[in-house]
Amino acid sequence: MATITLKGNPITTNGTLPEVGSKLADFSLVKNDLSTTSLSDFNGSKLVLNIFPSIDTGTCATSVRQFNTKAGNLSNTKVLCISRDLPFAQKRFCGAEGLDNVITLSDFKDGSFGKTNGLEMIDGPLAGLNSRAIIVVDENGIVKYTEQVVEIANEPDYESALAVL
Repeated sequence: MATITLKGNPITTNGTLPEVGSKLADFSLVKNDLSTTSLSDFNGSKLVLNIFPSIDTGTCATSVRQFNTKAGNLSNTKVLCISRDLPFAQKRFCGAEGLDNVITLSDFKDGSFGKTNGLEMIDGPLAGLNSRAIIVVDENGIVKYTEQVVEIANEPDYESALAVL
């Protein structure tokens, strides 16, 4: 388990992020058109997984905007923005913001992505949502970088995440 904070108050996650050098566990997440996607759908591409509690909060929205700008044009790289928001909210946000360099994916059905990757907050006011984290994987799904953001209200370290690409 990891201990993170929300405005200084401790929150526990259900585990820890995948180890650098390990293979990212397969996943089933919901796309904006309500179809599902899995890790194998991205074979051959580097991935930046921008994971956060809700796209309707300031810091989460900022991280989606930042990755849209910073990583959207990197060669052979896809940015997956993952939360437990409904796909409709994710689509509305990206449409209103004109964001088309990121792919929003929802873990709303059963939270299995968050549970498998040690991201689910198990206590505090956001219990059941995914914590703020970054996971970068190479073309073969091997984890190259992780960051569990210690204070949920803080943005991730964009530059360190992108440097491993």
